[in-house]
Amino acid sequence: MSIKNQSLTLLGAVALSLSLNACSVMDWLVYKPDIPQGNYMEPQQVEKLRVDMTKAQVEYVLGRPVLRDSFADNTWYYVYHYKSGRDASVVHKELIAHFNGDKLASVTGDYEISKDFNTPLDETTLLENHSPDMLPQVPAQRPEAKPLVEENNPAKTNETKTEQSTPNNRE
Repeated sequence: MSIKNQSLTLLGAVALSLSLNACSVMDWLVYKPDIPQGNYMEPQQVEKLRVDMTKAQVEYVLGRPVLRDSFADNTWYYVYHYKSGRDASVVHKELIAHFNGDKLASVTGDYEISKDFNTPLDETTLLENHSPDMLPQVPAQRPEAKPLVEENNPAKTNETKTEQSTPNNRE
């Protein structure tokens, strides 16, 4: 009887260890979503930054910052945090924009800054490197100022209605 109890105990221990081990195996079968938070920025966006850009221009290129310094609006924080659902790996990137008044003064953080960052935007050669079809297009102007759709003149319509409604008195 003692052998039977030992075999049952051993069998129970094996079943318990297999069931606990199955949890980690089942973990790979369960879907866990990826969790991105903050400002995701492509390197091409950061490469467009130039010294002396206005705050509005920086916001147009990078989007709204996650955090603006409460005490001094001259520092903007762009933070990106990504947690993978599959392997729980974490990616954390920061970009901090420092302004002098309304103009961009410097950028620090985990992103590589363009070598042309210190060239002001009005002196840059961004458009010269592109083909002519990449230049901004100006819409063609219409030669005539006539409206595209004829409108009914309400005053004219009222006159014709009153003429039609008065009967002719012929004697």
